[in-house]
Amino acid sequence: MLGTSHDRKGFSHRIRVPVSKSETAIIAPALRLKNHGRPGSGLGFGSVAPAPVPAPAAASVEALCSGSGVGVRLRLQFLLLLPSRKPALIRCGPGAGMRYDLAMMMHAFDFVPGIPIGDRRSHLYIAGPCVIESRDQAMRLAEDLQKRCESLGVPLIFKASFDKANRSSLSSFRGPGLEEGLKILAELRRETGLPVLTDVHEAFQVEVAAEVVDVLQVPAFLCRQTDLLLACGRSGKAVNIKKGQFLAPEDMKHAVMKVSSTGNQRITLTERGSSFGYHNLVVDMRGLSVMRSFAPVIFDVTHSLQLPGGLGHATAGAREFHPYLARAAAAAGVDGFFIEVHGSPGEALSDATTQLNPDEFERLVPQLEAIGRVVWEAGV
Repeated sequence: MLGTSHDRKGFSHRIRVPVSKSETAIIAPALRLKNHGRPGSGLGFGSVAPAPVPAPAAASVEALCSGSGVGVRLRLQFLLLLPSRKPALIRCGPGAGMRYDLAMMMHAFDFVPGIPIGDRRSHLYIAGPCVIESRDQAMRLAEDLQKRCESLGVPLIFKASFDKANRSSLSSFRGPGLEEGLKILAELRRETGLPVLTDVHEAFQVEVAAEVVDVLQVPAFLCRQTDLLLACGRSGKAVNIKKGQFLAPEDMKHAVMKVSSTGNQRITLTERGSSFGYHNLVVDMRGLSVMRSFAPVIFDVTHSLQLPGGLGHATAGAREFHPYLARAAAAAGVDGFFIEVHGSPGEALSDATTQLNPDEFERLVPQLEAIGRVVWEAGV
């Protein structure tokens, strides 16, 4: 975390970065240090040492950067080096409104036990229906997708919502609700052994959902909700945050910082398109790289196809474009894919115009894996 203090004569910055129990961190001044203050103004680095470690990933290194002198204007740059992460260039300095830029780091970790993300060796797949329509529907689809993913040799996290709180119309189907929905997901997880993801909409839902699922998802329209993000982080579960259709990709670092402030570093970001006028979304592939400097990035294939409110009473979509967007995201170097799948998409009670059928899913995955291998082998 970045903390600051300043007065008319100077300023100081205290930077805290999570470090795993087995690592030693190095903070080194970068080559460019600018001092625009009056003669005699100074720059100092305080001591750097790991804090006490109560648990893995709960410690931090701390650096104190300070400047003094009347009218001092400093821009500080230094590198944080950790074995498990890319070198991070951290910049800080006083400016208009005391704005600070903290360049965060992407690193590999087990998103759920046995399924790594961010290692540039394989994609993670989050797949399942938009919403639980019935117990039998969810179970059949989970078993079908599990067999297909095992045959394809890719990891699967099953997803399904117990409640779709953000619907176009009051009459739209929302799902079985919190209690019944979690009961179905608990049985599904127990019977199939699959890790499970579901979304939560309010902070009070987090504790009960965390008892059942492996991954908590923050919906796109709620990605700035501080209390919800903090509750998800404190749960200790992996957290997938969807980027709001209204946000610039660089603004998602704040969502990551809110969750990571709880000591929870198992965070992913998901791109699901940006509003482009009325009833339309576009995907800016540049944003995938931007967000990947904060956390591993997952591309939401099917929600990116949406035409919000396009049917008047419901969201429309352009399913025919799914392979093009997905392949472009694979070429951009994403870490995983979120794909909603339904046995009969045209009959789905939610997102009928964008969900894929299981055969379409199975045809798409090998294409994404082939493109991914080219990207990873090229080291980009």
